[in-house]
Amino acid sequence: MRVYIIVAAVFWCGYVDSRKVRGISSSYKRFYRERKSFLCIDGSRMIPFEQVNDDYCDCEDGSDEPGTSACPHGRFYCTNLGFRPHYIPSSRVNDGICDCCDASDEYNSHTRCQNTCWNLGQRERAYVEGQMRTLDEGLRLKQQLIEEGVLLWREKQAQLRELQQVAEDLQVKLEEHRRKKHEADRLKEQTLKALEAGNGGLIRHQNSSVTSIFHLLDTNKDGSLTVDEIKAKVVLVHDEQRVLSEGEALALLDRGHRMDLSKFQSTLWDVLTRGDTVKIKDTQGAPGSLSSEDPHLKAADRAAEWEATNLKKVEEAYETVNMEIRYTYTLCPFNQVTQKSTAGVEVSLGMWGMWTGKPKNHYSQMVYENGEPCWQGGSRSTTVTLTCGTETALRSVKEPSKCQYIMDFQTPVACQPVLKQQGIHSEL
Repeated sequence: MRVYIIVAAVFWCGYVDSRKVRGISSSYKRFYRERKSFLCIDGSRMIPFEQVNDDYCDCEDGSDEPGTSACPHGRFYCTNLGFRPHYIPSSRVNDGICDCCDASDEYNSHTRCQNTCWNLGQRERAYVEGQMRTLDEGLRLKQQLIEEGVLLWREKQAQLRELQQVAEDLQVKLEEHRRKKHEADRLKEQTLKALEAGNGGLIRHQNSSVTSIFHLLDTNKDGSLTVDEIKAKVVLVHDEQRVLSEGEALALLDRGHRMDLSKFQSTLWDVLTRGDTVKIKDTQGAPGSLSSEDPHLKAADRAAEWEATNLKKVEEAYETVNMEIRYTYTLCPFNQVTQKSTAGVEVSLGMWGMWTGKPKNHYSQMVYENGEPCWQGGSRSTTVTLTCGTETALRSVKEPSKCQYIMDFQTPVACQPVLKQQGIHSEL
């Protein structure tokens, strides 16, 4: 045990107490051992240890005078216990100005310096703690934004998959309706040619007209007509707005609840071709035309119009869905409207123009004009209609005509107070 104590004592005595050799940091204490000589830290000179901090500069690097102002390029180390330690130029030592918060630089001057390190450290620690709290809160919010972004991305991906599935389904329907319209147009053309060729030709095409009208009425395509299908597609000639009653529909079905093609040809077909009591809903023959004069051509014309209407609806739906898939639209109120493709190409759909709402609600519609030119067309433009809603969002985008866009912009700003009824006083 004694041996260890002696060794420790010798080890400790090998270094100079920092109170004797001022102005050095703990990392430099190994250079200031209590020996007969002192080697300048830059290795340029060996001097007696008594010349360290004797207020005379012997080393070129000023390492022999860390605690005085003797060396022009020397540095004094402020320990500043409780605050941040730092170096000051040795020229400031004992110059009457307190540079170290622990007052260690003015150890031999008449200036009375107070040790302010604890107060400075306390303020800095409070500041750092505040910064750390801010950092923690910022990181928490950042993580929250990341999680929300992931959820939003997943939601958008799910919406994209749904839109793609809808687009695929509409594509199938589109092809089917195109085929039906083509068949209806072909049948109409054949019937017209038959009329031009004479009654003999008409008789040869009569069966195809009967089949076409039967399939038009047979909405569920099960090969038979029901009461509900008759009520959905057949109306009275003189009262088109009224829905047929159960009894009227049954009478047209010859008092049966179902009617196949064969029975349709021998009963209801004749009633429809006469056109004096009932007709197929939403179709009209032009007065004085061949369609209004001949029941067979009239039926074929109605079928063609019906299929054309259905095709147009499906085409509009298909185009709307594809626009949502292919493009991202951005509306900057009072600035511009842009369209960005999945490839990253951005196109201007118009710059802010004016308010164009009706007089009673002038600020319900905006027009953006002079967008990028269309291929073989004029400049793009967009009409934005503001509608009342609890969220601010771009609800829909359509292109009813080439390079002319219509947007529905939902925002609480567009909500208007309900108008008071006449005769009711505001004080009530």
